[in-house]
Amino acid sequence: MDIPTSDEEAQGTSDAPSDGQEKNTRAATRAPSIIVAAIAVVVVALSLFYLLRPEPLLVQGEADATRLDIAARVDGRVKEIPVERGQNVPANAVLVRIDNPETVAKLEQMRAAMVVAQSQLANVLVGTRVEVTAARKAELERAQAALVLAQKNFDRTNTLTQQGNAPQARLDQMTDSLHESERAVDQAKSAYDQAVNGYTREERAIAKANVEKANADIQSVQSIIDQLVVYAPVASQIYQRNVEPGEYVSPGVPLVTLIDLADVWIHFDLREDLVKGLKVGDRFDVHIPALDDRLVAVEVKLIATKGEYASWRATRASGDFDLRTFSIRAYPVQPVPELRPGMSAYLDWRSRS
Repeated sequence: MDIPTSDEEAQGTSDAPSDGQEKNTRAATRAPSIIVAAIAVVVVALSLFYLLRPEPLLVQGEADATRLDIAARVDGRVKEIPVERGQNVPANAVLVRIDNPETVAKLEQMRAAMVVAQSQLANVLVGTRVEVTAARKAELERAQAALVLAQKNFDRTNTLTQQGNAPQARLDQMTDSLHESERAVDQAKSAYDQAVNGYTREERAIAKANVEKANADIQSVQSIIDQLVVYAPVASQIYQRNVEPGEYVSPGVPLVTLIDLADVWIHFDLREDLVKGLKVGDRFDVHIPALDDRLVAVEVKLIATKGEYASWRATRASGDFDLRTFSIRAYPVQPVPELRPGMSAYLDWRSRS
């Protein structure tokens, strides 16, 4: 048997693969398999996550606020509207001025009637003039003098008639004259007493009542004139102008619509199966897209059923129940000055906190 020389042994040793090279080869072969397996595991995990997780239930609402329809209580033509849509106005700000010349003229008429009533009352309270009292006294004295003369004529005629020197007809005539003179004295005395005593208590009461009536008429017309200027009841924003200058308006017709920005809420309409577990006082966050999708914490303050305008049915033909709709009103926990009526709001109803 041939024994290899040292050069052949060295060459043979160099041609055989070493252990380190074999390990590197195996590692290089397993690496793609591990990566593929990891990717497969991740894909499977993500698939299971998206398949098994509950789908989000997005509920959309809308911001709303208290709206005030300001109407006129009088009729007339719109004279001026010193506000513009979108303008913020303080309380008692002038919104509309209405012109009504007929009512203004009626006020002047009532004031003239007031002057007449006051003059009549003053005349009653002063009493009868001195000149009138003196004239009534003179009339009384004249009637008394006529009575004395009639009494003397009656006495003379009566004596002559008894003596047969005067006819009975003459005595009857003197008797009538005496009675007329007596009645004239009574009448003159009553007129004189009336002049001395002045007006009665009832006449004074009537004169005072006329003054009060005239004053009430003035206040009534003045209240109508005061309503020709329409003011804002609270600090608010002009939402809509329903009339323009020159238009004729009637009582009850809305002139301006206001929005109270201090009373803004988020309104949701939810099926009754979604309202389960919801109660007044619950809080959750909503997204406001108009405010860069800002999260706003709101609190539920009203849960009310909405009206049904169709005939109510107990169940459908398939056996499912009819679900009613509930109106939810949630107010921001903290004031959001930028929030305006009409802005949308949404949240994932299942994951609400």
